[in-house]
Formats: sequence, structure tokens, C-alpha cells
Amino acid sequence: MALDQATTALLEQMAASGGKPLHELGPAEARGLMTAMRGEETPGPDMASVRDTRVRASGGFVPVRVLVPVERPRGVIVYYHGGGWVIGALADFDKLGRLLAQRTGCTVVLVDYRLAPEYRFPTAVDDSWAALRWADEHRAELAGTELADTGPADAAAPLIVAGDSAGGNLSAIMAMRARAAGGPRIALQVLVYPVTDCDLESTSYRDPANQLMLSRESMVWFWAHYAPDPEARLHPDASPLRSANFAGLPPAVILTAEHDVLRDEGELYATRLLKAGVPVRHRRFAGQMHGFFTMVDLLPGAGEALDYVTAAVEQHLAGEPAEAGA
Repeated sequence: MALDQATTALLEQMAASGGKPLHELGPAEARGLMTAMRGEETPGPDMASVRDTRVRASGGFVPVRVLVPVERPRGVIVYYHGGGWVIGALADFDKLGRLLAQRTGCTVVLVDYRLAPEYRFPTAVDDSWAALRWADEHRAELAGTELADTGPADAAAPLIVAGDSAGGNLSAIMAMRARAAGGPRIALQVLVYPVTDCDLESTSYRDPANQLMLSRESMVWFWAHYAPDPEARLHPDASPLRSANFAGLPPAVILTAEHDVLRDEGELYATRLLKAGVPVRHRRFAGQMHGFFTMVDLLPGAGEALDYVTAAVEQHLAGEPAEAGA
């Protein structure tokens, strides 16, 4: 299937602007480009409360933004943004976080992990872990202080990890790290076109039809900034697909895009989880490219994907079994 009309029009508009491709920019220029793409983005929905704070991590602090949609949230979603571990800031994902909070009824914690190349692998992983542990420790507070008197916080307020692209990578790694550490208990992992491997030679990587906003060249650029040592990229904390064990991981919701260099590794990750007995709900979004999920003001496909994630979270919170492989 070809790209949908909205995506084609967006790419034509970007091409007409005459801007350089991502892999020809420096990190600072690339970050500015992402900010510019937000343009005149309409604000996200109002929240019951919004709070910025900092979490202590190895060698520094990690800014987080806490978005509380209602007085009594149903759970806590720790969200890790995309951007190849190089690009992205709280402002870039604030609207998406607010929509996710509003639609799910969960508190959303946006994690502003430190970026490469200033902070290379494994800093983003360590920052993400510090934020996850902080969210777990403050779970009763994040989901309403009254929960502290009604039983275990993990029963009253499920903890979910979620993220797109590099954030999907970090979410998958957090699920693995929590399993290895014996907690915190992760109820669900939501992985939106995640980076799961450092192999740049898959069919989806080599397909000319997938060289769009994210291309093979731009992923070479991202990996070079984040983990310049090829050996380091093979570690499961960088490439979770290389893990030796997928059993006992939390149920997963995995979204992939038809025209995405990361498509194959995301779908292979879903397969590995299923083979290990992990409940998985997966959908490949036809006619979509990498990045569509976050383009809530630009692409109709983003709304459809947010509907899918919202339904999957609702299904889990309602205690319904995952539709494995759906």
C-alpha cells in the first residue's frame, strides 16, 4: 500500500521547503528542526494538575513533567519520547502526553532523559530507570493520595511504560530491567515503532520506499551519536531484541508503520515476545511512515493510532485478556 494522502502532502511540503536531510545536520540543528515542526501547534487538553520536577539520576538530574488528568487517575504511564536519543524535549511531547492522559484517565509522567552526543549510551537508559523507580515510589501520590490507605499502590494504580521510537526502545529495556531487578511491577508496555536492534540491513531498512522522514542514513546518524562503539550497540540495554530471554515480561502493545525502516525489528520483537508466552497486541498501520504517532495536528493516522493505544490500555485496566497477535 502507498503512503496515505496526508503523509504524501506533508512530505511534499517538507521537500518544497528545501531543508537539509536530518543526517546532514548537527544535533543542535536537528533539535531546532523538531521544535520548528511543532509550529503553531494547538495546545493540548487542560489537566487537573501539571507539575515539573527533577529526579536524581547517576551524575545529574532528569526533568519530568507530571500530567494528572482527573482527581482519581486509573494508573500511571511513564512515557519516554522518541528522537533517536538525540532529539526531543518536554515541550515537543507535552500535547501528546496530555492527550494520552485525557484519553486513558491515567497520570502521564513525561521523562526528559539526557540526550546524546552530550550524554551517550547508557545515560538515557540509566535516566529512564531512575524516572521509573521515582514514579513507582510516588505511585500513590501520582494516582491520588487516597490510594495510600486503600491497599498496595500497584494494585490500585497499575504502572505502564510507553514510548515511541527511541522511547519505545527505552520502554522495552525498562520492562526487562524491572524483571531482572524484581520490580517495580510493570502492568503493560506500549511500544510505538520501537528501536529494538542495531542491525541496519533488514528488508525494511533497505526498502527504498521506506527512506522518508526517518531513513537508513538518519538511523546511522542517530546510532553514531548515541552509541558510537559498535560493540556497545549489541548489549540488550541498547538492542533489546538481542536479549537471551523474553519470558516473564509484561504484556505488550506494539505499533509498527508500513513504511518505516524500523518495521521489521518491531514486528520481530512482537514475535519473540509471543514465542516466550508474553501476551502481545500488535498492529501494523498501513500507509503510515515512522513518526506518524506524534503528529497529532498533521496526520489523521495519529488519531487512529492514539485510539488503538487508548483501547489497549482500557482493555488492560478492565482486566480483559490481550488479543495475542491481533
